[in-house]
Order: sequence, then C-alpha cells, then structure tokens
Amino acid sequence: MMEYSVSPDGERFPLPGPEDYLKEFERLRGLTERQRAMGREIVVVMGLGFVGAVMAAVVADTTDANGNPTKFVIGMQRPSHRSFWKIHLLNRGISPVSSEDPEVALMIERCINEKKTLVATYTYDALKLADVVVVDIQCDYLKESLGEVRTGRADMEALEESIEILAEHISPNTLVLIETTVAPGTTEQIAYPIIKKAFHRRGIKDDPLLAHSFERVMPGKDYVASIREFWRVCSGVNGEATRRVVQFLNEIINTEQYPLTVLDKPIESETAKIVENSFRATILAFLDEWSLFAERNGVDLMKVIQAIKVRPTHSNIIFPGPGIGGYCLPKDGGLGVWAYRHIHGWEDDIFKITPLAIDINDTRGLHVAQLTRDALRNMGRPIAAAEILLLGASYREDVGDTRYSGSELIVRRLTEMGAELRVHDPYVLHWWEFEKQDEYPASSQSLKRFFRGQERLKRLPIEQDLKKALSGTDAVIFAVRHKHYLNLDPDELVRDAGNPIAVIDCFGVLDDAKIRRYFELGCEVKGLGRGHVKRIKDQVRGKKLE
Repeated sequence: MMEYSVSPDGERFPLPGPEDYLKEFERLRGLTERQRAMGREIVVVMGLGFVGAVMAAVVADTTDANGNPTKFVIGMQRPSHRSFWKIHLLNRGISPVSSEDPEVALMIERCINEKKTLVATYTYDALKLADVVVVDIQCDYLKESLGEVRTGRADMEALEESIEILAEHISPNTLVLIETTVAPGTTEQIAYPIIKKAFHRRGIKDDPLLAHSFERVMPGKDYVASIREFWRVCSGVNGEATRRVVQFLNEIINTEQYPLTVLDKPIESETAKIVENSFRATILAFLDEWSLFAERNGVDLMKVIQAIKVRPTHSNIIFPGPGIGGYCLPKDGGLGVWAYRHIHGWEDDIFKITPLAIDINDTRGLHVAQLTRDALRNMGRPIAAAEILLLGASYREDVGDTRYSGSELIVRRLTEMGAELRVHDPYVLHWWEFEKQDEYPASSQSLKRFFRGQERLKRLPIEQDLKKALSGTDAVIFAVRHKHYLNLDPDELVRDAGNPIAVIDCFGVLDDAKIRRYFELGCEVKGLGRGHVKRIKDQVRGKKLE
C-alpha cells in the first residue's frame, strides 16, 4: 500500500521506496562532482524546518568577491509522513516555511532555479559528500504539566539519532556545525562521544571536527537579515574545528559589520544562547506581578513603562502581553536547568529565577480568560456560550508564527469555560496547534492535554475578513499588536459586532480616548495592566448621570 506525505495545501507525495534511494544518491553524487569541479564547497543542512530551510538558502546564496557562488547546499529531511513534502516543494523553488520576509521565497527560488546551488533530498547518504554538515534538528523541552517546568525534560532523541547517523556517514575531515539551541554540554558530552565512537568503529583515528554556533533567527520581515546580518557566537571542540567554523561563518554571514565572538569551548557558546533567552524571559515575567498590581490599584502600566523607558538604562523594559511565545523563550531556560543535573550530574538545586520565569510566562494567558469572564459578567452575560473573537493568533506582532503563542492558552481556557471562539489573524491561515492538535507539535505534546472539551477546536474558524469575524460577537480580545488592529475605530467595531461588546486589551492596543469611546458605546473594557480603565468608566458613567 502506497504511503503519502501531505503538504499544508493538501498535495500528496508518495514516500520513497527502497529502490529510490540508490538512484537518489547517484543523482546527488553527479551534482556534487560537477559542483566540486567549479571549486564549490559541499554543505549538507540536516533539517528543513523553520531555521534549516532558510539557513540552507543563505549558505547556497553565498558568493565570492566577484559574485560567483562558493557553496553547493544539499538540504536533507527524513522522509516522514509529516515532513517529506518539504523536499518536493523546495526542489521546485518553493519555500517550505511561510515568512513575512519576501526575501525568503525569492532567495530559495533563486538558488534552486537560477543559481542551481541548492537541492533537497531524503537520503542520509548525502552526508558522505559533505565538506560541512550544519545540524538544524530541533532539541525541544517537553513539559509534563502546565506551569511546572521542573517536571519536564529535554527531548534529545531526534538530535542524538541525527548525530549517530551523520557519524556513520561523514568523512573524518568534515566539519559538523551544531546550530540548534541545545542543553549546555551537548556538543562536548553527547555529540562528541557519539562521533568519536563511530569513528573508532570505522577505523578512523582522527578527532571529530565538531563545533557549535547558535542561530538568532527572528521571525518577521527581517528573517533573512537575522541570519546573514547579525552577530554570531561560535566555538569548536579543538583548534582545527574552531578554525574551520570561523572560516565557514566568515564566508556565509556579514562578519565585517557583525563580528564573530569566538569562545573557548562549545559549552560556553551553548550557555550563551540559554542565558540570553532566559534573561529576556525573566524581564518579561518580572512585569507579570506589576501588571496585576496595576490592574488592582488603578494604574496604567503602559504609561508607567513609557515613563521608565525615558531613562536609557531601562530602555529594554518590555510589556509581556498575554504570554511569551516563539520557539525559544518558553523552553530554553528549561534546557539549562535540565542539563545541570542530567548532563553534568549535580544534585543540588541552584536554579530559582529561571524556572519561575518560565512558569509565570507559560500561564499568564489564563488571566485573560478571567478578565473576559468578568467583563461579560459586568454586562449581565455569562461566559458559557458567549461568542468571542480573538484578534491575533501569532506569538508577536506582524508575524504568522503561532508556536507557543499566548493566544493558544486564551483559546483553550475560554473553550474549557464554555465559550465559542473564533479567530482573526491577517498572517495566519492555519493554526496547526488546533487544526492538527492530535499530532502537532507531536502526538503527546499538544496543550489540549491540560484542558477539557478541546476536540471542537479542530474546527476553530480562522477568519480573514474582519467584518465577518466581528458579526454577532459578545467579546473581542486584542491579543496581539498587529498593525491591522492599532487604528480600529470603536464605532465601526461595535457597529460590525451588532451590539455593545466586552473589549479585552492584552497588549496596550487601546489608548485612553478609545477606551472612553467604548464605554460611551455601552461596552465593557478590561486590560492586562490597565487598572485605570475603571477610572475612565466612572467618568463616563458620571457624565451620563448628570
């Protein structure tokens, strides 16, 4: 029976059979022989996900001072039901990942069809052809309970399996660059022994050329620039590995304007990424308690933050919104906490702030459901069966990335409370965390396991027409600061809804004039950190009583 991988658009691609692998390798060998004859380095990128697909294109787009390509890249993705389709799309010149940066699609099409410096494959034998292997295999952190990061663990299996596979295929002079964010100690204490033992079995006496350099990819309109035009940190397990990784990075990214930081050991590079993201997550979590303070004591935290940011030393203070999403901040600190015990063998508990910050950020969205309930109750409406429109599914403004979005938690809790949800997001066509919640991000990782009554969310409507989405709603939640929502007129919004509504501001989208107007229109307003709304409400009601 033929098995298929189905793309997000529904196109079906048959998985390769045993007879396909030899033909595929011969195709790749012919391609690489011709590329080597042109003096190009052969680079294999393992993993064609959110980072790997674009990293592969950035490397393939590399040129020398005369504008001639210097790299030939083979993007490699295992032929699973879930992701085999990426290979076919990439080989057509179509990006397998969506991005608000138009350069992503242009660069992939250019490298595939014009420069012919990029191809995709499913066979691990491609590793035999590599001068450099870039590893972009996810190393996730699996949380076993909501708001208790300590009960989780690093998901190392896919990464370890990939390292084992490449160790059996690569030549001894191949540079292996781990670009994945990993638990500190992974490169030297997990990857290095795996490769060294494989080399020993193969009769290779050379020391592996293994290095780590984490990516700092930022979703949005500057996606490519966040790879090519950004600072990088790197280190190798030995002097030759360090020399090779420095040379490679100098060739593919703009190190003249964004110089490399070369550290002594990979654990330092790995720790740099964990500390960097834990620091940012902690700043955001810190403001959670002050957000609650502001709500309960008549303070507008948005104005307070703006007043503080005037001082240059505090310009990086950030309002946390309904939760801290994206792939990095919700999990990276957990990798460090886990590594301390399970890689390095310490039994004491030194971590206090890092796990607490993650726990706070992971559960902040639950408070939005409480505010929505209270706003509707003030209007004499129950939360059960209320029609609620969520404005914004992504984890940050003006991107279409829904990974670990605070909005997901809002939807799940309100659904559990009996509300009927609909969603508008101009950047999101499919919210896979709901649409495929039995298998995405993995069969045992969906947040649905922490809530009841989640099955109907597989049919959660994602509207692209805002006017249609508003019709008949009882409440509107401003969950993300998309530019499309910043200038919405209260009169038009209430008119399109068809009646006064509860309005929940999660991200300081509404200024005082709009808050006042919503109250004048008979609406109820609540907001994260917006304690002053009651003062505005009392002023409006006072005027009406006069």
